[in-house]
Amino acid sequence: MNIWLAVVITGLGCYALKLAGLVMPGRMLADVRVRRFTELVPVALLTALVAVQALGDGRALEADGPRLAGLAAAMVALLLRAPFLVVLLVAAAATAVLRLLW
Repeated sequence: MNIWLAVVITGLGCYALKLAGLVMPGRMLADVRVRRFTELVPVALLTALVAVQALGDGRALEADGPRLAGLAAAMVALLLRAPFLVVLLVAAAATAVLRLLW
């Protein structure tokens, strides 16, 4: 399959999903199940993205030390309620230092 066709189809799907959220009747959005779904989907997608970036290397699964240490440092910073920019800087610094020493 052509990569651009996949990109266009994915883009249209994302646009349709956003449009559905705008035109959905208010009574449907008030449903507890819909509200819970809309709260949890971004968390699940972000978690999947982090897992792929931290453990993936192209088409293979690779768990190298510096990336996992950066992820662990970010988790500690998040548990300490650090601002998002600080979390990114801590993770990047931990990864960079370990890559330098590795």
